[in-house]
Amino acid sequence: MKTSLIAAILAPCLILSAPVMAQEDDAEFGERVRAYLLENPEVIMEAVAALEARQAEVQTAADADLIAANSDALFQSGDDWIGGNPEGDVTIVEFFDYRCGYCRRAHPEVSELIESDGNIKLILKEFPILGPQSVLASRFALSTRAVAGDEAYGQVKDALMTMEGDMTPDSLLALAEELDLDGQAILDGMGEPEIESTISANHALGQAMGISGTPSFVFGDQMVRGYVPLDAMRELVEEERGEG
Repeated sequence: MKTSLIAAILAPCLILSAPVMAQEDDAEFGERVRAYLLENPEVIMEAVAALEARQAEVQTAADADLIAANSDALFQSGDDWIGGNPEGDVTIVEFFDYRCGYCRRAHPEVSELIESDGNIKLILKEFPILGPQSVLASRFALSTRAVAGDEAYGQVKDALMTMEGDMTPDSLLALAEELDLDGQAILDGMGEPEIESTISANHALGQAMGISGTPSFVFGDQMVRGYVPLDAMRELVEEERGEG
């Protein structure tokens, strides 16, 4: 990546230097450029940093446009579980997969952020992309919400994030029994059209927003693709509040 960035930086310089090159052969000019860069390597690094910062600004603006264009699906869908403070001054949307290692790593940190802050609204987007077991787990969680309500969904979501071994109908049934839930009713409801519609809508939304991996987050009008440690999440929340 650095090589391509350096090439992009040097290209305008080479174009502007064309008159000079007309007066001296390529080898001599190349040696002059090489000697200068070897004596002043910080010039390249400064230029690379400036280019990366510019690219980041462009990506941030593009993400903000995507969030604005998809705001209803992100923030107003009635199909998503809402945690934290429903009236919070900052809203976080998380796209996640129960089989994703980084989602599992982020799970306790997101929970700590929500609990310690007290003024954040959390919207969860079931986003199974890691195979049949991921889809099975999401269907089970969504069916739990339909059968037993939001509190039961929260319990199942937490349990699935720490569950060891394969996610199968038998293991999910055992999990439901541990949580004193009607596992058979939940399994029976996993094929309901509403559940398929929710997962399909989340996949379509992720595609529209350029999300191809989990976890992915929306913090207000900022998008973060990938795992975010707790301290960085707190900084993002502060930025949304204008405190950063």
